[in-house]
Amino acid sequence: MDADTFRSLLTDEGQAVLAALGDADPAAWPAALTALRRDHPAELVAAAVEQVRLRREAEAKFGADAQRMYFTPDGLEQASHREVAEYKLGRVLDEMGVVFLDVCPLGVGADALVLGWSHAVTAVDGDPLSVAVTAANAAALDPQATIWVEQQDLTVYEFMGEAVFVDAVRPGEPGPRAWVPSPAWALDTVRGIGAGAVRLGPDLAYGSVPEDCGADEAEWISWEGEVQEAVLWWFGEGSPAARVPRRATLLPGGATLTGRGLPDPAVRPPGRYLYEVDAAVVAAGLVAEVAEDVGGGVLDAAVPARVTSDEARTTPFARAYEITGVLPYDPAAEAAEPGQHAGPGGGGASTVLPARVAGEPALLLVRPAP
Repeated sequence: MDADTFRSLLTDEGQAVLAALGDADPAAWPAALTALRRDHPAELVAAAVEQVRLRREAEAKFGADAQRMYFTPDGLEQASHREVAEYKLGRVLDEMGVVFLDVCPLGVGADALVLGWSHAVTAVDGDPLSVAVTAANAAALDPQATIWVEQQDLTVYEFMGEAVFVDAVRPGEPGPRAWVPSPAWALDTVRGIGAGAVRLGPDLAYGSVPEDCGADEAEWISWEGEVQEAVLWWFGEGSPAARVPRRATLLPGGATLTGRGLPDPAVRPPGRYLYEVDAAVVAAGLVAEVAEDVGGGVLDAAVPARVTSDEARTTPFARAYEITGVLPYDPAAEAAEPGQHAGPGGGGASTVLPARVAGEPALLLVRPAP
């Protein structure tokens, strides 16, 4: 879909086609499509079909607002989850003394729109379709928001905001998006302004953050256990934000963990409890902090997400299980249905969990910790 086809969705005719498809029972879609294709341009109907499908997919990220928004496949995949965007807005409000923001590139404008709730935002992208989609979403969600959407070549654009936010995520794979000039450009742009953030993909490992990038903090954010994105933050002069090299934040609960300069956790045999560490904590390289908090170590250095301990301790950064048995690795046992193995003394069924213990494959029998 190009920008002209997208704009046709915003016309009265396009809105009528969208409404007809959105209101139709899925079982009646074949008949509805036949009628629509008879009365409207095929490209318009195809664009509307895609938009209805994307809106349904987008509800997982945007809730009820998805039905008023517009998307592209890449833009939806790339977009921040609404709760993540709101969390980042909270950090900007609490830790940056800024009012005027620049945001680029845009995708569907997810971050720009949320930042526009409380700041004056100039949203910039060189792609005419991204510009059109972001402008439509701004008009649909909050016509009074102070957000200006501009189509500009990012390589020559002169950023004027007090802080700049660069989205350097490529949909579908880690690394920079093709329409961000380069990772170095993203870092240099924010570092030059002195305040803002660079958004990076969820697969970024803490060891991949350039040591000389100059960021005040690298943060990994998860939603319901899945890493959504990594963010390099520059808070600006005079900010009250504590400078910590690495942070992991778990949403929706909001628990946040920062590094304490600990060495790698010790490798140890299985104890009574297993802790499955949240993916954001693993990505941020903060497993040692969780291991110290629960008084344990890792089962295998190559699988840091699994911490074991002899004690049951509450932590928001891991899911706790009781280990009821350790078996030699057996593919047949691994394929068994969960709950097939009785716990000690008949005290409840256990799940078979493949694991590595000191470098060797094994099977753990586990059940949720009491």
